[in-house]
Amino acid sequence: MKYTRLTKEQFEELHVEFANFLASQQIDKNEWDELKVSKPEVAEQELDIFSDLVWEGVLQNAKYIEHFSKTHIFLFRFDETDIDTIVLKTSNPEVDFLKKDGLQWLSDNIFSDEVEIRYGAKKFDSDRNYELFQIIQQGGILSQGELYHQIKELLNK
Repeated sequence: MKYTRLTKEQFEELHVEFANFLASQQIDKNEWDELKVSKPEVAEQELDIFSDLVWEGVLQNAKYIEHFSKTHIFLFRFDETDIDTIVLKTSNPEVDFLKKDGLQWLSDNIFSDEVEIRYGAKKFDSDRNYELFQIIQQGGILSQGELYHQIKELLNK
């Protein structure tokens, strides 16, 4: 398995897509129910294959990831070959970017000496989607890129 198996909740949310996937494997509901009992290892493989397919589709369409910690915000933008990063870091121990007031503080103090802003860019090493998956595994969340563009526009003025 390349990625991680979807959660029970994710499978429930994607039950129609999973049924279509099983149908593409020529497995109907009765056969699936029998497979889970008589050959659980095969059923597990089907779950893993479907999970990888879902992850592959999600990651292929992804363009932005955000990762927040108490003192850092990492904003990633990527295309097929490159990944750009904006890193915001505060030296103020009272600020917590995981809280709403921390983001308000950032907005009010972005050009102060207590905020360090760094840019980075690189080519993907080998497997773009797997590199994105690793960022997500470390706590990154897929986004529409609003914060990335707001910060970039603010810094370009």
